[in-house]
Amino acid sequence: MNREQIEEKAAQAAELRKKGLRNCTQAVTEVLAEETGLSPEIWLQLSSGFAAGMGSTKATCGSLIGAVMAAGMKKEGKGTVIAARQISESFEKKCGALKCMTLKGLDDKGVYTPCEECVRNAVRAYYEVMNDETV
Repeated sequence: MNREQIEEKAAQAAELRKKGLRNCTQAVTEVLAEETGLSPEIWLQLSSGFAAGMGSTKATCGSLIGAVMAAGMKKEGKGTVIAARQISESFEKKCGALKCMTLKGLDDKGVYTPCEECVRNAVRAYYEVMNDETV
């Protein structure tokens, strides 16, 4: 997938989140569904409870969780831990943190990244790792 297509996917996911049509995790998994062999409808169900930092606990960002889940499906579970670490590192570099609480500015770390930007960056990080290119 080329850079322009990746940016289109990232923008599509951000728009789903911005309009309130999907939570962070769902927005990411929906646009990555064709990568995984699972339908968007199945992804909506699977990813429904991971928003707001792993089920509203403000822990790991739901967008990041969605990207890692999609990578696991794409890789059929083989080497997913390595891909998860790489996606997480890319996401953290782009967003400034991994935890929802920090990304939302709810702690004293001085980071704030809007949900739509987290969604956008999770899609970018997924493709960066899975396509092995910098986005």
